[in-house]
Amino acid sequence: MNEVTAEAIKQGLKFLSAGLAMVGTFGSGLGIGILGYGAMQGISRNPDAAGDIQINMILAIAFAEAVAIYSLVVALVLLFVAK
Repeated sequence: MNEVTAEAIKQGLKFLSAGLAMVGTFGSGLGIGILGYGAMQGISRNPDAAGDIQINMILAIAFAEAVAIYSLVVALVLLFVAK
């Protein structure tokens, strides 16, 4: 292989690895959707507990979103730092 082809393959694999690192965001999005669905069901069944349910839902969503942020950081590191 010549030098240009090897560099193109290296660049392509870097983009592929960054894309695969973002797969973690699918689980985070799915988890946030399930949390919202469960919270809405709980509030509709017991409107008096809406405040407590909403506080716990927001806290759980923040933890689930942290996984997506970690995936984004790993993808950016792979794109801009990896040789």
